[in-house]
Amino acid sequence: MSLVKTYGCAVYGISATTVTVEVNIDTGINFHIVGLPDSAVKESQQRIDAALKNNGFKIPGKKITVNLAPADIRKEGSSYDLPIAMGILCASGQLVTEEISNYVIMGELSLDGILRPVRGSLPMALHAKASGFKGVILPVENAKEAAVVDGIDVYGISTISEVIHFFEGNSEVLPIKIDLEAEFSKPINLVDVDFSDVKGQENIKRALEIAASGGHNILMVGPPGAGKTMLAKRLSGILPPMTLEEALETTKIHSVAGKTSKNSGLITSRPFRAPHHTISDVALVGGGSHPQPGEISLAHNGVLFLDELPEYKRTVLEVMRQPLEDRIVTISRAKFTVVYPAGFMLVTSMNPCPCGYYNHPEKECVCPPGGVQKYLNRLSGPLLDRIDIHIEVTPVGFNELTDRRPAESSSAVRERVVKARLIQLKRFEGMEGIYSNAQMNPSLLRDVCRIDEAGQQLLKTAMERLGLSARAYDRILKVARTIADLDGASGIETQHLAEAIQYRSLDRENWAG
Repeated sequence: MSLVKTYGCAVYGISATTVTVEVNIDTGINFHIVGLPDSAVKESQQRIDAALKNNGFKIPGKKITVNLAPADIRKEGSSYDLPIAMGILCASGQLVTEEISNYVIMGELSLDGILRPVRGSLPMALHAKASGFKGVILPVENAKEAAVVDGIDVYGISTISEVIHFFEGNSEVLPIKIDLEAEFSKPINLVDVDFSDVKGQENIKRALEIAASGGHNILMVGPPGAGKTMLAKRLSGILPPMTLEEALETTKIHSVAGKTSKNSGLITSRPFRAPHHTISDVALVGGGSHPQPGEISLAHNGVLFLDELPEYKRTVLEVMRQPLEDRIVTISRAKFTVVYPAGFMLVTSMNPCPCGYYNHPEKECVCPPGGVQKYLNRLSGPLLDRIDIHIEVTPVGFNELTDRRPAESSSAVRERVVKARLIQLKRFEGMEGIYSNAQMNPSLLRDVCRIDEAGQQLLKTAMERLGLSARAYDRILKVARTIADLDGASGIETQHLAEAIQYRSLDRENWAG
């Protein structure tokens, strides 16, 4: 046999496609890999040669041509080592089997034949199942992640020798089985940090509860040491548990980015990403010469926390504007385009001024005249327009810090959040892409957020007296609808509007002096 086909997968975005590895052995002496391979794929010859020799096999001294089809899609990374090696063994007659074409095979080879983990094993397993393959053979570190896909055999294998024995029928390797229900439900209530750790700040906790209930983006403004970061880190603990569909999508993104932990299966807790303010725009939204998901995609179905918001580069913040609206990010290159999900909840914090003590009850602000407004102007109007809740955080007093009474736990808050989200799911049933109040478009807003004459008058008075901008009007209505959902009210009442008006601090005229 001189021509053999084995099968692997290439991952683009968070989806996989089949790559046919065609190995042809002919008279002559040479080794060619064609089909748009990158440098890592071209270097596979040396890894395969050493791995086979160290396990009692060899690359025959003939002309070997390896074609990675389809030839017009770029092949990247070292994960094609194993399917190429298995193709060479079969084409040269060192391994005789008819079964090899029934499996997707992926893995990087070390020089002693040990298999190293690859990226994107979950999308590969999903694609292999959809394409009708019998099973997937992967490095043992990736197998648990891929095994969450039901209806296809996933084998976790440690060395190339074990793969050879598997196809010879001499192996006792069994497919990995995972109890998906147990895996999914196991860590639902396990959170590292809890709301009960936070002393005082009841108004901020309330604002975060509202934000979590309606999926609203939130900005906390306050002096250093007031507890902004501490509160933000506890937000993911009060968000509703992930559905199985959300868990699979989140795991796919982390798998493609190579961020899943060793021997882990499904990601079942909501992501919390907190990049440093020196991050580049490509690292935040994704991309690069070989596109990878950015922080906004890694935060999909979870929380993206940007601490010290004005310290981020203007270009970095502005690239978030479109993903915040569309909940996806599109990375376009000359020859291809990939789309990554970016349905995250944005939580941000900032000092009110460069020195940090503007509006502080005890310390005096030492910023020059106009310094506060200049600092605030680092944030563009369009970005602030996408943040529904602005709240001022004040320092906690000594009496609150030393209070020994237990504060409300995250699980108690989460129960109320889940109830509010269920109301919204029922409200937006059948509307594609809308699951929470924060996602309402203007036409839906007019239909869902109707207010009576008293409410209209309250809102008019507030806008005139506080100097609220026109963009604040829609945001107040959305937040008021969420507050009404938390109260279990069918309509928006005046007290719901009154509370929502408090959460537009930065829209107030002369807020910055």
